[in-house]
Amino acid sequence: MNTRSVTRPNIVFIMSDDHAAHAISSYGSKINTTPNIDRIAEEGIRFDQCFCTNSICTPSRASILTGTYNHVNGVKTLSDRLDGRQLTVAKLLKEDGYQTAMIGKWHLGHGGESDPTGFDYWSVLPGQGDYFDPNFIEMGKNIKEEGYATDIITDKSIGWIHKRDKDKPFFLMCHHKAPHRPWIPDHKHAHMYEDIDIPEPETFHDDYSNRASAAAAAEMRIDRDLTKTDLKMDPPEHLEGAALKSWKYQRYIKDYLRCIASVDDNVGRLLDYLDDEGLSDDTMVIYTSDQGFFLGDHGWYDKRFMYEESLQMPFVVRYPRKIPAGQVSNHMVLNVDFAPVFLDYAGIPIPESIQGVSFRSILEGEEPKSWRTSMYYRYWMHMSEHNVYAHYGIRTDQYKLIYYYADALGSAGATDEPKTPEWELFDLKKDPYEMINVYDDPDYERVVQVLKQELDRLQQEVGDEPYNYKGE
Repeated sequence: MNTRSVTRPNIVFIMSDDHAAHAISSYGSKINTTPNIDRIAEEGIRFDQCFCTNSICTPSRASILTGTYNHVNGVKTLSDRLDGRQLTVAKLLKEDGYQTAMIGKWHLGHGGESDPTGFDYWSVLPGQGDYFDPNFIEMGKNIKEEGYATDIITDKSIGWIHKRDKDKPFFLMCHHKAPHRPWIPDHKHAHMYEDIDIPEPETFHDDYSNRASAAAAAEMRIDRDLTKTDLKMDPPEHLEGAALKSWKYQRYIKDYLRCIASVDDNVGRLLDYLDDEGLSDDTMVIYTSDQGFFLGDHGWYDKRFMYEESLQMPFVVRYPRKIPAGQVSNHMVLNVDFAPVFLDYAGIPIPESIQGVSFRSILEGEEPKSWRTSMYYRYWMHMSEHNVYAHYGIRTDQYKLIYYYADALGSAGATDEPKTPEWELFDLKKDPYEMINVYDDPDYERVVQVLKQELDRLQQEVGDEPYNYKGE
């Protein structure tokens, strides 16, 4: 056996789509249990402050692969495609002896330079893909598979590991479609939760007062914007008002959680396979999602906003040889940091072009000499499908400052209808649910000044341009 492969971990990166951290029991979920995902956390580390830099599928996936922010990698919106000629973590690992595979949801474009690059093997869903009997594009060929997407993606992942060259380490990206809208569960879990009511979140009846106008303008409300496709049936005719909203929530959240139950089962199948093959000690296993999701929080579904439920990514990691079990970290890590940490463990120099930072020392239970105390976020898709205004901002341990510059700026898929810019400031210690905008509160005048200076610093650090509003 190649002795170097013993010192370099295999890497299994499991990512679901739209799986909120507060729908994972190791994160204290009040609405479901996820024993197999919890197993990764219990046998390794759970990050409580893992954030995406743009809460939408395609841009987040581009940042994970490239280790760069979206204004650098060019994937700002769902309409942008990843240029496969860019440097990616898969390419760097493959060039240095890793076997690489990408299986499941790609969502970064297809054809020519947008097909997956840097992978020895790839089999991906076209676009969003289907839950049942999905088509795959496998190494450029169209293939029809029978069954449920979550099971099939796991089957393909296990099959690829089984056929690998055992003398080389491997890097597998196992990307589930679930629990993406329209939340279609498999037959096994179709009747879960039938006889119970799922608790409604604290902010379920948010009226969007004390906030910038962007919150009220968003079109992702449980009571108003869910479709018959989402709900799978028409509401009972006698229901109205709060009762109808609650009925719609139960229809939505139960199907969402049923999809997650299948994901969790399949995470367990993959963990059991690694155990059975004697690979667990030498394999880093990650479970994450491409961003967070609103589970009735603020009366919403979907994501996009910089609010906590959308911003936070679940991130749990297990690697028995190096990562002590049972850890919980409050250090702030970002999706741009994933690529450099993989390269660090593989013993590959991290290119200067990568903007993220390896957090290996945190994984191994050490206190880093210095670490970020703030993070930068930007959402570009002004007034697209769910009518969320374009915005950027920063989050620190205590505060969140958001600037709704509300202008498409020519971004693909955005709506060219500028709105008047507005600011929001939340004191996360006093107002963890982000219900009260204190931007104009005189008591926070100095806080605003300091945060704006930090926002300017972070924009310069990552190379992004501040918005220049002519009316200001």
